[in-house]
Amino acid sequence: MDLVFATHNANKLKEVRLLLPKDIRLISLEDLGCHEDIPETESTLEANAQLKADYITERYGISCFADDTGLIIDALNGAPGVHSARFAGEERDSDKNMEKVLNELKNISTPTARFKTVIALNLNKERILFEGVIEGVITKEKYGTEGFGYDPIFIPKGYDQTFAQLPLEIKNQISHRGKALQKLIAYLVKH
Repeated sequence: MDLVFATHNANKLKEVRLLLPKDIRLISLEDLGCHEDIPETESTLEANAQLKADYITERYGISCFADDTGLIIDALNGAPGVHSARFAGEERDSDKNMEKVLNELKNISTPTARFKTVIALNLNKERILFEGVIEGVITKEKYGTEGFGYDPIFIPKGYDQTFAQLPLEIKNQISHRGKALQKLIAYLVKH
């Protein structure tokens, strides 16, 4: 089965390719010839994921899935949430985003947070959503060099290292995206 992953994020593509069964051929937007920036104008992760999946299905007539992920921090009333990628500005600078989070949390001792990923699948004229969540805390500074986004400042519950310090195999097993992908894969295997 050929399936498009509607993302321009090379790190996400790498993570997803490691998890998908070999009989599912993952097609990137680059492979498809789609170079435009897909809009993320909705107010929820679910709606943004669906918007991106619909964008590809409508323009290319191909089965695809898209995700949207947010870091939800309790002490910031759920921020950055749906605005995680652009928390510090439209340029989507991960370092600036992390610095803004750390600055806003400097007086909070152990800020609880969660990552949430929603995957929207468009397959055979069906639209299905899959969700993955992982609880954790935000650190006081960045740790680790692996991963991307907020990984250097997020320690998942039950661990003492950030996502940026954990091996990718472990991160993929426990992460929000990994959990949502496992639900997607289970669905694809049945259909």
